[in-house]
Amino acid sequence: MLSYQHIYHAGNAADLQKHMLLAAVLSYLTQKDKPLSYLETHSGRGLYMLDAPEAVKTGEAEAGITAALSRAAIPADHPYAQAVSAIRAEHGPTAYPGSPMIAAHLLRPMDSIQLAELHPREHDALRTAMRGTGAKVYKQDGFELAQAMCPPSPRRGLCLIDPSYEVKEDYARIPREIANLHRKWNVGIIALWYPILTSGAHKAMLTALKSQNLPDALIHEVHFPPVREGHRMIGSGMYIVNAPWGTDDAIKQIDRLFPKR
Repeated sequence: MLSYQHIYHAGNAADLQKHMLLAAVLSYLTQKDKPLSYLETHSGRGLYMLDAPEAVKTGEAEAGITAALSRAAIPADHPYAQAVSAIRAEHGPTAYPGSPMIAAHLLRPMDSIQLAELHPREHDALRTAMRGTGAKVYKQDGFELAQAMCPPSPRRGLCLIDPSYEVKEDYARIPREIANLHRKWNVGIIALWYPILTSGAHKAMLTALKSQNLPDALIHEVHFPPVREGHRMIGSGMYIVNAPWGTDDAIKQIDRLFPKR
């Protein structure tokens, strides 16, 4: 099943958490003059326009990035804010960068970017968006691509796993995939995003991940009210293996955007 399109949700509160944390980690990694690899298993289209009918229909961006920028909640010198500003300078004031575009903005010519997207229309849009960035785009199951490429060259780097969870088996599959990736690539940072739903569907997955005893595993969650009546997502989570130094400080900045409930 390939019905999910992130344009309906781009720039929402979950993207704020995920993309701020991703940008902070990549910014930290690029401080060293050593090349790194960036892999992404579910890349989406890479670039979104928040005045598109799909984005306007849900109102999720309005409650997320638009509200955060209007109240100057994100420091202007944060790498995430800088990426959004740079993309908007190039593509217009309603543009929003997905994680592939954020990575391309923050990474250097010496770094490797490998992106998977299986949805035909999203894949085509991703190829167009990433043209000229040096990224390699694959129309392939993202888990299969990551397993085939690990350990990547260079070995230093990060893999972002960001599925839509429209395939419910993903919750059971992900702990196995992450454990296998870590066995192949024990120095790699593996970052998983997951939704926090009213059903609590993520809880069994986190229990399975914790049972793997993966090193320096960090869990960060934020909670927010449903963006509209009947909306089931009430929070957003990140699970990071081999979380680098500085991640705790990055989390503190994110937490300021999400008051404790």
